[in-house]
Amino acid sequence: MQITALAGGIGGARFLRGLRDALDADPALAQSDLTVIANTGDDITLFGLRVSPDVDTLLYTLGGGNNEAQGWGRDQDSYTIMGELSAYGVGPQWFGLGDKDLGTHIARSLWLGEGATPTQITARLAQRWGLPDQHIRLLPMSDSPVETHVVVTREHGPEAIHFQQWWVGERAQTPAERFIGVGLDRAAAAPGVLEAIREADLVILPPSNPVVSIGIILGVPGVRDALRGTAAPVVGVSPIIGGKPVRGHADTCLTVVGADASAKGVAGLYADFLDGWLVDPDDGAFALGSTRVVPYDAPLLMSDRPAAARLARAALDLGLDLRE
Repeated sequence: MQITALAGGIGGARFLRGLRDALDADPALAQSDLTVIANTGDDITLFGLRVSPDVDTLLYTLGGGNNEAQGWGRDQDSYTIMGELSAYGVGPQWFGLGDKDLGTHIARSLWLGEGATPTQITARLAQRWGLPDQHIRLLPMSDSPVETHVVVTREHGPEAIHFQQWWVGERAQTPAERFIGVGLDRAAAAPGVLEAIREADLVILPPSNPVVSIGIILGVPGVRDALRGTAAPVVGVSPIIGGKPVRGHADTCLTVVGADASAKGVAGLYADFLDGWLVDPDDGAFALGSTRVVPYDAPLLMSDRPAAARLARAALDLGLDLRE
């Protein structure tokens, strides 16, 4: 079975690890191939290094090297280099990069300087983390540089800043007017991305941020058309529970784009291609065109790895049912 997923950071990574666990536990599905298309709109250059937060969170989580407590970064990491940079007065200090983590960013930046593409680099990094051995292929959404910026409201007027500054540095507390995918209109889908959608037996949207993770991937020319045209069912998992995001500031992002912070509001962003939608029982079933809306039998919380696998299995079963 060929499964393709569009994913952002922590929520997407934990769900996909659960999906791989669920597949491995089923002898009929254990040899299934999982292609993950990662958001690269969060990418940013820091300290002269190219950092790809969502790609790296997927690598570390699926490869077993992530900091489980915080959800991002490396396990048992130290911050000696960040301390030295602070002593020199070098910033920004609001984006912490651990010493192990810096190894990834240095390698990526060196390879970019040698002319390698993000797709080639991601494949090298995935090999180091053993993803091919798990039947997982990780692809960046595009080899073209794309950055999500936010137009915020300052006392002196509107100002465009990088999404990471707003999300991490300002904790999404500064009023935002709109998001801009810088370079998105000129980007092309990375090699294999459109084919992975068109040739899939099932496409899954994990509970990633619908605006600045999934939404940015959908903005890559050709991706949304591929989802509309695929013969595979497209199944999503709501990132909202009773009007609140499972984590992060997804509700703030939804407000910025004029969408309701609800399971129905998020599904509406995908309504032109969405076949199945798994929601929290507190949000209940609701009508959304031809989309089958199914309440999960427990809260949509990935409280631990088994819970994530159980949730992923429910999304998988919904997709399999829609294929029949």
